[in-house]
Amino acid sequence: MSNTLKSILVALTILVVDQVVKIIVKTNMTLYEQIPILGNWGIIHFVENKGMAFGLHLPGDYGKIILSIFRLLASAAIILYIRHLIIIKAHSGLIITLSMILAGAMGNIFDSAFYGLIFTESTPFAAATVFPEGGGYASFLHGNVVDMFYFPILKGNYPDWLMGGKSFIFFRPVFNVADSSISIGVFIILFNQKRFFSHLADGSEQKKPA
Repeated sequence: MSNTLKSILVALTILVVDQVVKIIVKTNMTLYEQIPILGNWGIIHFVENKGMAFGLHLPGDYGKIILSIFRLLASAAIILYIRHLIIIKAHSGLIITLSMILAGAMGNIFDSAFYGLIFTESTPFAAATVFPEGGGYASFLHGNVVDMFYFPILKGNYPDWLMGGKSFIFFRPVFNVADSSISIGVFIILFNQKRFFSHLADGSEQKKPA
């Protein structure tokens, strides 16, 4: 199988899984509803955020648009870089992991771009519906990203002399398949730098394809 086909299959598979999970959660769960899957250690916890990974977001009315444009530009740059790597026959692991990162970025872009147009607003009292007659809850690029995976593995309290005895939770962020794909892809690249970027060390970056 060619690296081009591998890249497309990996990206499409992750993107489809990400969207299927999000749509199932959004249309079947009310906002903030929780379903334990590993006792108190693993929970399906439906929340929405304004677009960044792990529930982070940019403040202000234009923060959402700036973030969406940045994501689109970053995705376009990754696509061009993957194409370049395929041409120079770079390590297939690098191409696949970059495809994972690309799929994650595009998954959250899709939420921001289209969820506001095709869904009603999720509330603590009702699950969202698809393609409502009166239109969705937000305009293009202003939709919220759906998150659902929550693993509060450790819970406790800081000592009184540290943080005043406040409670802590590890791991606190709620995330989705797209976030996981980005994080896993980045970690794989970091741990395999020498192998993945051997084309730079041996000068193959300068070689032209036959």
